[in-house]
Amino acid sequence: MRVLVTGGSGYIGSCAARHLAAAGHEVVILDNLSTGHKELAQDFELVVGNIADRKLVDGLLARVDAVMHFAASAYVGESVVNPRKYFANNVESGLALLDAVLASKVRTFVFSSTCAVYGVPRALPMTEELAREPINPYGASKLFFERVLEAYAVAHGLRYAALRYFNAAGAHESGEIGEMHEPETHLIPLAIRAALGTGPELKVFGDDFETPDGTCIRDYIHVSDLAEAHVKAVEYLSAGGDPVALNLGTGKGSSIREVIRWTEEVSGRKLPHEVVGRRAGDPPALYASAAKAERVLGWKARRDLEKILKSALEWELKKGAVMR
Repeated sequence: MRVLVTGGSGYIGSCAARHLAAAGHEVVILDNLSTGHKELAQDFELVVGNIADRKLVDGLLARVDAVMHFAASAYVGESVVNPRKYFANNVESGLALLDAVLASKVRTFVFSSTCAVYGVPRALPMTEELAREPINPYGASKLFFERVLEAYAVAHGLRYAALRYFNAAGAHESGEIGEMHEPETHLIPLAIRAALGTGPELKVFGDDFETPDGTCIRDYIHVSDLAEAHVKAVEYLSAGGDPVALNLGTGKGSSIREVIRWTEEVSGRKLPHEVVGRRAGDPPALYASAAKAERVLGWKARRDLEKILKSALEWELKKGAVMR
């Protein structure tokens, strides 16, 4: 199968491209490189351009059998201060891509969604049956696109999988891919940099939540586990599988203090950190039920928090961090 991977020069998209290739599929990457990195696509055909460029996309769709759509703006905080950017990139440009798909022969579409579509969960672990009530423009933009996919499936026979990620982390086992966000806002790379002395002291936003140790609990999933789920999803749809929305998580939450402890364990260093005030809107705990993904795709996360942190540490060291 030949798969068009939009946003394939980014963190998760480039990892998915490698897992697709390892499974025997051909990959074509479309990325405007606004946040992606050309070097992450060096082993694949890379087309530099925008998903809203209809002429360009039409030509690419004529050559592929399926689409994996990662291209999007993806910072929750930024979406609050600049919602216009998020609705333009994630909704308007996404719709342009989807309309081009409908005009082509392609009917298999895997969408990079997010647990942010749920908002503050009413129950834990979070299942796909929970109400989708996003509390920020990023989550709202992803939910809008999910609703478009639902409508297009009914009206146009589109086969889609909306994959709702929890907290992606870690680095590909090859050592070729890891987190390269600017600015970096994710806990695990920030924690590792603080431990290595290559980044500032880690800020812990609140230690008075109603959790066992007072800090927020999140579901951290290895980027390679996410990539493997995407391969299984595109193969499931190509075999005639019904449209589906699936949580991708480990089913187990880890607190910030647990992340700090494990970072110190794998690095052999103390992790300087400071407790500061809570961030507005931070739920005490978010973690998935991934039972549906296991049932539908035969997929289950295989890498635990220790493996996530070890791979992330190796990536940071490879990028030139020097332990002091």
